[in-house]
Order: sequence, then C-alpha cells, then structure tokens
Amino acid sequence: MSSSYNFLDIKKILKILPHRYPLLLIDRILDFKIFHYLQALKNCTIDEPFFQGHFLEKPVFPGVLIIEAMTQAAAILIYKSTGILNINKLYYFVGIENARFKKNIIPGDQIFIQVIYLKNKKNLIKFKVYAMVNNINICHATILFYKKN
Repeated sequence: MSSSYNFLDIKKILKILPHRYPLLLIDRILDFKIFHYLQALKNCTIDEPFFQGHFLEKPVFPGVLIIEAMTQAAAILIYKSTGILNINKLYYFVGIENARFKKNIIPGDQIFIQVIYLKNKKNLIKFKVYAMVNNINICHATILFYKKN
C-alpha cells in the first residue's frame, strides 16, 4: 500500500480543496506520485443528501458527482505536483472527453479513484481518471484543467 508520506487524511484535504460538505467528495488520498498518479477514496453512505431524491426506491450515486469526485482528486494531484495553492493562479476544470459509465454506485460502496497524469501543454493539463468499486471499472474519462494566469 502507500507510505505515510503519500497519504492525506481529510484534514489535509480540507487545506487543499475549497469544497465543503455536501460537495466535498474525497475522503482520503491513499497514495500519489507528483506529476504521475494519485489514488483516492470516497465512502458512499445512505445519509448523503443526493440519495434522498436520486432515486427514492433505488438510491444511486449521481454520475455527475462521480465526475466531480474524479475532478477533485485530479485537483489535489495538481496542487501536490505544482505546490501552487493561490486563488490568483488556480487551475480550472474546463473539459471532459470520452466519459463512460459502466455500473451504478449505491450506498455502502467505496469508490476508489485513480488519476493518471497524461500531459501538460501550455496552460492545459490532461488526466485519465477512473472510478472503481470492488476492482470493477464504474466510470472512466479524460479530463482537462486550464491554468488561470
């Protein structure tokens, strides 16, 4: 598994991401290597507000929030790789390509998120991202961030 050096608990995540409940969707960083990869964890519990209306008889984690969780994980990798955490030099999520959803995520699941750094060209950074439950690919996509100068 990961060494304690590359592990981030929720307190450290809160110092990096501006998101707060109910839109903070990363619970723990399991491992990362700057400019290479990051592995994150999201625990899904029935008391999360979106499960109340998505859907009543059969609660399902919304696909758009799966993408948001993968994007938050990528943002943490950007910060850990660049060391830039300055409101005037933020990277913004600007694109998604080839997103595919394979299965539903339900309450009680743990989402393991894998972020793979692909390239940095000018002010754009591209990542391949995966969301998995029990080693089954639930969703994958390519996402892009743009650096505000």
